[in-house]
Amino acid sequence: MNANQLSNNPLFSFMRQPKIYIKLPSRGNYWEPNSLDIPESGEIPVYSMTAKDELTFKTPDALMNGQAIADVIQSCVPCIKNAWAIPTTDIDYILIAIRLATYGDKMQISHTIPNIDEEVEHYLDLRVVLDQQSECTWIDQIIINENFIIFVKPLTFKHVTHIGLKQFETNKILNIVNNQELSEEDKTQLFKQSFEKLTQITIDLVSDSIDKIYANGQIVIDRKFIKEFVTNADKEIFDKIQTHLGELKKANELKPLFFETTEEQRQRGAPESYSVPINFNNSDFFGNGF
Repeated sequence: MNANQLSNNPLFSFMRQPKIYIKLPSRGNYWEPNSLDIPESGEIPVYSMTAKDELTFKTPDALMNGQAIADVIQSCVPCIKNAWAIPTTDIDYILIAIRLATYGDKMQISHTIPNIDEEVEHYLDLRVVLDQQSECTWIDQIIINENFIIFVKPLTFKHVTHIGLKQFETNKILNIVNNQELSEEDKTQLFKQSFEKLTQITIDLVSDSIDKIYANGQIVIDRKFIKEFVTNADKEIFDKIQTHLGELKKANELKPLFFETTEEQRQRGAPESYSVPINFNNSDFFGNGF
């Protein structure tokens, strides 16, 4: 049902309306053509989840393959026409905005204090998190020399999901390797298979992150040529690309939370301060208000 049909419904004014407006950290850069429709204001409306959206997150298979997340994003952020094309610089930001629009700006999280294993809970202000992630940092050039420059781009949600599934399958193989009933020969063969898959995952991740390559006055965009280059690149160049991508990932990921301990906790062995990474589990993140 399109917007015009909805507006003719006498109950239209009682249906969900935008709760917040956001400016994407990427400002619309790195998105695939026709995957995003940004208003002239640059601010994108975000709606709260419907009951159907919330139930979608309770479907394990849909969560695993990313379909649930893609469906909910397009439901709550209509300006996004293809959620699979979201660059990694914007994914967490969008999901936090949907969570905020649905349940409010406070989210209860728990963690364990180092050394004393004391579990504590507190409320995280999601608006503060959004402010911290409001702009992305992306240096798209890796200059090897004046005749060889590699241009990188953020991976898309589709790429990240695909790589995640491959890693999950590989971890299953590694778990099988620990089976005591397997012969050493079978374990060796399975370990070799898992190692080869992990190596391929790394190569795919790096090659998919390359947008184009400037080489001796020529711009190379053919994915086959780029993947062949990554597979056969000198180790020093490959490491330089990986390091650059790792630094960009760290610069754009959710910032950790910092806490100070009480005198009583320090007497029991806790440090004066410590940090806690923000890791959102999708089923918990959207499962309830707190």
